[in-house]
Amino acid sequence: MRLAVLKERRPAETRVAATPETVKKFIALGCTVAIEAGAGLPSGIPDAEYAAAGAEVAPDAAATLNGANIVLKIRAPLGTGEGPVDELSLIPRGALMLGQLQASPEMAQTYAQLGIEAGAMELLPRITRAQSMDILSSQANLTGYRAVIEAAAAFDRGFPMLMTAAGTISAANVFVMGAGVAGLQAIATARRLGGRVSATDVRPAAKEEIKSLGAAYVGYESEESKQAQTAGGYAKQLSAEFYAEQAKVVAAHIAKQDIVITTALVQGRKAPTLVTAEMVASMKPGSVIVDIASDAGGNVALTQPGQFITTDNGVKIIGFNNWPGRIAGASSALFARNLLTFLTTFWDKEAKAPKLPPEDEIVKGVLLTHNGTVVHPSLAPAKAA
Repeated sequence: MRLAVLKERRPAETRVAATPETVKKFIALGCTVAIEAGAGLPSGIPDAEYAAAGAEVAPDAAATLNGANIVLKIRAPLGTGEGPVDELSLIPRGALMLGQLQASPEMAQTYAQLGIEAGAMELLPRITRAQSMDILSSQANLTGYRAVIEAAAAFDRGFPMLMTAAGTISAANVFVMGAGVAGLQAIATARRLGGRVSATDVRPAAKEEIKSLGAAYVGYESEESKQAQTAGGYAKQLSAEFYAEQAKVVAAHIAKQDIVITTALVQGRKAPTLVTAEMVASMKPGSVIVDIASDAGGNVALTQPGQFITTDNGVKIIGFNNWPGRIAGASSALFARNLLTFLTTFWDKEAKAPKLPPEDEIVKGVLLTHNGTVVHPSLAPAKAA
């Protein structure tokens, strides 16, 4: 069983889908592991560490994928015309590919036509049994941490209250919008740095979670907000009327903040706009907004995805792309463990190969294609009546 790990070639991607730790464990399962040369360098892992763990360091994508049965990726492989290497054409027919594929119906159909058994790990169901495989949670956790570090670096005063002989510096007022995994980590990190933290979220369960971390809750509550969470734990898209009322509640609060961190994402949709241009204009010069929903269009009306900008009134807006990639060493380690856990959960020890039972809830949620057919219910073509 040959397992291949490719270098990531998509813009701003610095992570890698395996580490020397997971390589050793895959070899213990009976795999041979091939790592494309240079794959781990952006995450601080030299080729020599993979070789010491027992992996073959292959010179290019073609050599890495030659004879591969399992392919591990962070992002979807490049196709024809997308980059310097057509990775898709090199993946052997019948290989199982796992990663954060962000698959569309068209992409799933392409995988099916190429005979690739594709698994999109971002579609993993949010159930207790799957927690240790959940790439969205592991990466969001680090994103929330990194967002606060970026805010601290950009803020020209300081997070904690500082009492000195020359006078006292007040603690930073930090407002976190969205209390999912990323938001809760942002709250905790901002509190550790000494900030005066408040937060909001549309989901009813989030209020107590926010308070449990020592932050103040700010928000508009209604009958609609009581139904603002899916069975899987994600925030639902709510009505324009709700967001208008929520905006009224937070607008006055934002004007008093030094740092605002926005984290609101809705699966498969453009991120909702939570901070308007008028709210940005109300903030003090030198204030910082960190928009970690920038990859999905951003929660802030003035965010320019991929950019760090300063507005006319002196507010800094940080809308970097690929937030987990800004802490690549840690995020690669967690992503790699998520993939390892998924495969070991469905590993047939006698065959020394993964066995994915189609009736399993996790497999149903993740698997896009099987035997040349799109099998995921949300991506499969509609059947004729």
